[in-house]
Amino acid sequence: MDRTKTVAGLIACLLLCGCSRPDADRAIRVGSKNFTEQVLLGEIVAQHLEHKLHRTVERRLNLGGTLLAHQAILSGEIDLYPEYTGTALTAILKQPPAMDATAVLARVRSEYRRRFRVEWLDPLGIDNSFAMVVRGPEARRRGLASLSDAARVADGWTLGAGYEFEQRPDGLAALENTYHLRFVSTPRSMDLGLLYQALEHGQVDMIAANATDGVLAKLDVKVLADDRHAFPPYQVSIAVREDTLRRIPGLRAVLLDLSGRFTNSKMQALNYEVDGEHRPAAEVAAEFLKEQGM
Repeated sequence: MDRTKTVAGLIACLLLCGCSRPDADRAIRVGSKNFTEQVLLGEIVAQHLEHKLHRTVERRLNLGGTLLAHQAILSGEIDLYPEYTGTALTAILKQPPAMDATAVLARVRSEYRRRFRVEWLDPLGIDNSFAMVVRGPEARRRGLASLSDAARVADGWTLGAGYEFEQRPDGLAALENTYHLRFVSTPRSMDLGLLYQALEHGQVDMIAANATDGVLAKLDVKVLADDRHAFPPYQVSIAVREDTLRRIPGLRAVLLDLSGRFTNSKMQALNYEVDGEHRPAAEVAAEFLKEQGM
């Protein structure tokens, strides 16, 4: 009887110990939004954590748009994901666009910590602003270098854009309020992956793309300068839950290893490897980490 009681007691202790630390051993959940750059950055973060912390990492990539990713980190469905300062400022915090990159980052950091208990780490080195793009031959024919030049085109533009650009205050509304471009029809809403194809085939003659799109360096297109600063800075940082940073020793330091490792041109090249060369994101991510000695 005494032996039975001892065994039962040991089993109970083991069960209690196992139940008392579910969070300590839980996998790190890395998320991303639903476009190439986000999936790539999410994969780079996930592999880096696996290499350095030797913990299980769950990939919850390709979640959807900004609001879905934001809800996922608030609910604890994910622990961290890459986000853009200008997007956070306008789409999440509902504050007006601002142009000073340092001030925008400071505001976003402060408000996310206060409202959401989410930390913003030091930027990765990417500033992925909206890029208004036209075909190269048309830009040369009309002498277009900036959005102010485009605003002087009397016969107007047919715009192709993603859903978020149309809806966000730092997107189409900012463009129209700053430049008063003439559009011959309502913008054609489409998947981001179809924008350049629509531009090439003449279905639209201007697209709302992104500064780090891989094909920008490969196609005969022109990015029109945002000379009146309609769009805020979009520095990329890793947003991570405060409780996750407390739960996992060394997580902050390992994530900070990635800060400053990127440039816009490097991100363009990485994006092109996936979109242009059709390589798996995991393969491109592994190659990047190896190049960085990480």
